Amino acid sequence: MPTVRVRTAQAPPSAPSDPVDPAHSVDATRPVGASTSGTVPGGVWDGPLVDSFGRVHRDLRISLTDKCNLRCTYCMPAEGLPWLAKENVLTTDEIERVARVLARLGIVEVRLTGGEPLLRPDIVDVVRRLHAIEGAEGPLDISMTTNAIRLDRVMEDLEAAGLSRLNISLDTVDPERFKELTRRERFSAVQAGIAAARESGLRPLKINAVAMRGVNDDEFCDLLRFAIDHEAQLRFIEQMPLDAGHVWSRHTMVDGAEIFEKLSAEFDLDPVGDRGSSPAEVFRVRGTDATVGVIASVTAPFCGACDRVRLTADGQLRNCLFAREESDLLSLLRSGGSDEDVARMIRASIGAKRPGHGIDDPGFLQPDRPMSAIGG
Repeated sequence: MPTVRVRTAQAPPSAPSDPVDPAHSVDATRPVGASTSGTVPGGVWDGPLVDSFGRVHRDLRISLTDKCNLRCTYCMPAEGLPWLAKENVLTTDEIERVARVLARLGIVEVRLTGGEPLLRPDIVDVVRRLHAIEGAEGPLDISMTTNAIRLDRVMEDLEAAGLSRLNISLDTVDPERFKELTRRERFSAVQAGIAAARESGLRPLKINAVAMRGVNDDEFCDLLRFAIDHEAQLRFIEQMPLDAGHVWSRHTMVDGAEIFEKLSAEFDLDPVGDRGSSPAEVFRVRGTDATVGVIASVTAPFCGACDRVRLTADGQLRNCLFAREESDLLSLLRSGGSDEDVARMIRASIGAKRPGHGIDDPGFLQPDRPMSAIGG
């Protein structure tokens, strides 16, 4: 029977516990920004976007808003959070400009997140403009993580604008439990969004579920059956220390091994091979075309293959989901900084990226910002 592979936080390249994918890496002994051809670059545009551990960054996560139309108990308080002032949120022109700079630096994929990205009034225009940007492998690949509320209204327009994939967040398939968990009676709206996504041409369609003890740990198999019925690939996520109330506890967390054990009670699961830079350990559900994945960010971190950089809705660049430092791109953009200045700030941020998120370190401190403000 397959088991969830455990990975530890990463050591420097001299003694890696999880080697970087060679297809997306460079010699880590070269200085940051050094050319893979052996010549020293003459400018900020030369060479891949690489950190000091040899990880090449190709995946950009953009948070379009910190606002959300749900109030999930593990994410934010019932009354919500102090939202960003409108004037401090990146404009669509600014988002496009940063994405163009990052495309020149080697980014090929963009994931739109939030908060809830569908609350952005110009979401279709954002997708269209980003998809029009040419990267090293053609137009940028644009995907989105959403709670699916309002998705049925804009699904066709998003697909026409160039959206390629969807990840839909759904932690329970019980309508009453959904109401308790999200503090909103919007289960039918989510169902309508999932139905619209299923009818679209966007594949793979993924459903993300945060695993929570005493909340939904009794319906993991129900969630998988729901995903199979809706032609979606299910991904379970270990709950991470990114809640607004800072009450997360590793001792009560449902870990990846337990998730796999519960699923294996009803399903035969076969491992799907090397995951590359994907965060999920993926298994084929025997007898179906479906897969189920476990994203064990806490107990089996995948830091050694991380190729992500994050841009918050207020223009702060983050080189790690758990980073406590940010680079202020918004101020640079609005003070007349050139594209070269933006590229230098991006390279400096990536160059300072740490080998791992350090959740197991005794001195680990949870980021000040919650997930809704950082973006997934």
